[in-house]
Amino acid sequence: MIEIRELSKAFGRLKVLDGLDLTIKTGETMVIIGRSGSGKSVLLKHVIGLLVPDAGSVRIDGVDVTTLSAEALNALRMKFGMLFQNAALFDSMTAFENVAFPLLEHTTMTSEEIRKRVHDCLQLVGLEHADALYPAQLSGGMRKRVGLARALAMGPKIILYDEPTTGIDPIMGDIVNDLTIALRDRLKVTSVVVTHDMRSAYKVADRIAMLYNGKIIEVGSPEAIRQSRNPVVQQFIK
Repeated sequence: MIEIRELSKAFGRLKVLDGLDLTIKTGETMVIIGRSGSGKSVLLKHVIGLLVPDAGSVRIDGVDVTTLSAEALNALRMKFGMLFQNAALFDSMTAFENVAFPLLEHTTMTSEEIRKRVHDCLQLVGLEHADALYPAQLSGGMRKRVGLARALAMGPKIILYDEPTTGIDPIMGDIVNDLTIALRDRLKVTSVVVTHDMRSAYKVADRIAMLYNGKIIEVGSPEAIRQSRNPVVQQFIK
């Protein structure tokens, strides 16, 4: 589903990605771990085409994102849903209106079709009764789940999660983890999760990739990462 080859990106003298290679299979959950500031979120922004690399390529379903026109890139982004680190909800909109927003912007669905779709998405994340609440009336975990419902609204093939358990308590974090697994199993989506929460990583990942000094230095199953002999990997996970 996602093929990243020789990806490089620098901001001034700071080289964030340095010839990075990674392949993510259709339907799997790939978790990318690494220290804060190591470039995990920068990598996500390249996958969705928000940043242009200095070198290398990102292919989504065989299409090189880096060569697309703005119009073609916008069309490709319809395949994506994204859960932002702080949920990024519109404060002046209810939960229902936040989830409905992409449908109003990008589809010709009727108001009744949108109502049903939003209800279905909120039901998937266990918040069908919170549709009239504003973000200020929601807990951190509930905001994350509304953000996830919005990410699902367009029926994406790929969901990107940027630090999904940051800023919420361990119990709510586990609920978000369970949702990530359930969505993979039920909707067969390809998921890319950026996190430094190893409990979450071990639970949701099919494979884990370690980002260090601009490169992926190791990729493997959760158990393979636990048993890694690479001292950099061991220092991070322990």
